[in-house]
Amino acid sequence: MTMVAERTATTTAATETPATDCVVPGALGLRPDQIEAALTAACAAPSTHNTQPWRFRVTDEGATGAIELYADTGRHLPVLDPEDRELLLSCGAALFNLRVALESFGVRPMVTLLPDATRPELLAVVSRCGRARGSHQRAALARAVPLRRTNRHPFLDQPVPAGHCQALTRAAQAERAWLHVLEDRTDRARLRGMVARSHETQRSNPRYRAELAEWTRPDRHDDGVPATAWGPRPEPQDEWALRDFTAGHGRPRPAGRDFESDPLVVVLSSFYEGRLAELQAGQAMQHVLLTATSLGLSASFLSQVVEVRPVREELRGLLGGDVVPQMVLRIGFGSPVPAVPRRPLADLLLREVAVD
Repeated sequence: MTMVAERTATTTAATETPATDCVVPGALGLRPDQIEAALTAACAAPSTHNTQPWRFRVTDEGATGAIELYADTGRHLPVLDPEDRELLLSCGAALFNLRVALESFGVRPMVTLLPDATRPELLAVVSRCGRARGSHQRAALARAVPLRRTNRHPFLDQPVPAGHCQALTRAAQAERAWLHVLEDRTDRARLRGMVARSHETQRSNPRYRAELAEWTRPDRHDDGVPATAWGPRPEPQDEWALRDFTAGHGRPRPAGRDFESDPLVVVLSSFYEGRLAELQAGQAMQHVLLTATSLGLSASFLSQVVEVRPVREELRGLLGGDVVPQMVLRIGFGSPVPAVPRRPLADLLLREVAVD
């Protein structure tokens, strides 16, 4: 189990700049190639519009060094995510992938979240805390890291087994979060209405449409949402999958390929609010997504309902008011979809440069 510790970090007279090459040093008792593999796994995490808003620095501080996770605030989405809530969820997901990869190399990671109040962009420091004990469950998560996809295509009209739902719930609980499986028909109808209303709120905003168009441009090569990941253009009969990544130019779907009418819909929630909660929820979200992948399930995000604040508060009331909804997921059995592009690791590595 990963330990989370509190730490007060001292501020150094240095600035972080991207590394000019991809020479990854060894750290945490691992070889450079193993650290590179762990960072590559971290970068396979999902992020809103595939912005990939993270950077890393490998340090030689202490006996075995550490890996630092930073927010790349230049990839902030000011319209969709003005509070950086989803940016932190995405970085939390990358942190969970990093933990899983390190454990696969026999390292028990100790994670210090938000270690320095004077450096808010520094989100986590990962150091070594002994040797990890292998398990079939953690090995399955490690295998799922490169296989996980956001699947925006229709799923089969096939129910997700109750045992799978229980496994997803346990995955969230392992990261101190809560996964609510919406089974009550009245609650599902209310949530479906919330998704539709929040979608219309966003779609009516020209700044939101411009931001979405920016991240779905066909000339983006290592980030954004490519055409291969768009999914079919939404049609009037669709009740859950509403966001149109095709800018209205997608091809009509083949007959008989409508979205499923009754998907598994789950709400991931934290027990408190704030940046720490969002980083923790991002780890829980990725634990759920990797567990789903290991079970042969696909997932996509119904994030509109948590992106429009008044609707998010309404969803919180639906859940009883004691938890904070962080993400809504649609889960089911889907067909394979290709991976989306990733930024070169060299662009994500930071190094310290002394300041005169």
